[in-house]
Amino acid sequence: MILLIFTTTAAISIASTPVCIPHDTPPAHHNRCLVVTPMTFPDISNSAQLWKGNQSIPRLNPLHPPLVDKRTVSLETPAAHHHNHQRTIIMQRREHYRYHQGWRRPFYGTSIERDEYRKELREQLKRQIEEKYVTLRLQVAHKAKEAEYVRDVDHFALSKDREERIKHSKAMTAYRDENKRLMEQSWRDRALTRSQEVLKERELLRLNPINWSGTLK
Repeated sequence: MILLIFTTTAAISIASTPVCIPHDTPPAHHNRCLVVTPMTFPDISNSAQLWKGNQSIPRLNPLHPPLVDKRTVSLETPAAHHHNHQRTIIMQRREHYRYHQGWRRPFYGTSIERDEYRKELREQLKRQIEEKYVTLRLQVAHKAKEAEYVRDVDHFALSKDREERIKHSKAMTAYRDENKRLMEQSWRDRALTRSQEVLKERELLRLNPINWSGTLK
C-alpha cells in the first residue's frame, strides 16, 4: 500500500490525506480509496462578534498577508482569501440587518418602538416642512431681488431713453432755429438786394432818362 501525505504551512492546518491502492488487484481494476478530511482555516476574525458591532474589518492583501516578513515561493494564500470572504459576508449581513431594521419597528416592534418611530416621522416631517419653508423663503427673496434688479434696469433704461429723446429734441430744436435764422437772413439779404437794385435803377433813370429830350409823350 502506498501512503501519500500532503502538508501545508503553519498558517493553515490540513490533516494528512491517505490514499490507498491495493496491490493484489489487477492493474486494470485498481480499487482506489480516497479519504479527504475537511480543510480548517485559522480563526482570523470572530464573525459572531464583528457582524453585530460597528467595528470595521480590514481587507488583507493575499500576496502580502500580515505576520509574514518576506514573501517566498511557497507562500500560500487560502487563509487571507478566507478572511476576505468572511469580511464580505459580514458586510453583507450588516447591510441586510441595517436595511431590514428600518421597517421592522413600525410593524413588529413594541409599543415604545412604534411611538419612537412615529415621533421620528413627525420630526422628519417638521424638518422637511421647515426646510421647504426656508427654501421657498429663499426663492421668494431671490425673486424679489431679481424683480428689484429688473425694475432698476428698466428704470435706468427708461431714464436713458428719456434723456436721449430730450437731447435729440434739443438738437432738432437748435437745428430748426438755425435753419430759420439762415432762411430769414437770406430773405432779408434778397429784399435788401432788390431794394438796392430798385433804387439804383431809379437813380439811373433820373440821371439818364429814357425820354430825356421830352419828345415822347
